[in-house]
Amino acid sequence: MLSQQIIEKIDYELTKYPADQRQAAVMSALRLVQTERGWLSKESIAEVAQYLGMPEIAAMEVATFYNMYDLVPVGKYKVTVCTNISCMLRGSDEIVNHLQHKLGVGFNEITPDGKFCLKEGECMGCCGGAPLMHVNNTQMHEFLTTESVDAILEGLK
Repeated sequence: MLSQQIIEKIDYELTKYPADQRQAAVMSALRLVQTERGWLSKESIAEVAQYLGMPEIAAMEVATFYNMYDLVPVGKYKVTVCTNISCMLRGSDEIVNHLQHKLGVGFNEITPDGKFCLKEGECMGCCGGAPLMHVNNTQMHEFLTTESVDAILEGLK
């Protein structure tokens, strides 16, 4: 069941759209629920769909299309490294290798302590700052080096 806090936040998002277009807030609603719960279960997606008055399958289509939604539990910190061409040309492979070695996990795996999940990301739209990564879809870090990655990870501990 959606918490009262999430309902209030979704209701605020709904003010941005015509009253008869509640489904337009589905991306925001899914993001809000994921932020609160850590990931989106099928039940969570169904709750969002029901609240917005849209077919459950339509909300599921959105959640499965975009890679910012997590359909399985992830670590406390989801570290997503861009591996697209601009980042690759500026050293993302070295960053990925460093993270895999440092964390002891591959892509889509969670560290044994449950703190970190490493994800591969498509273009994040900041090619000028390559290579880059997101932490929990909220913090973007550009111009990465192995040293700056170590400092970022240390700050998260």
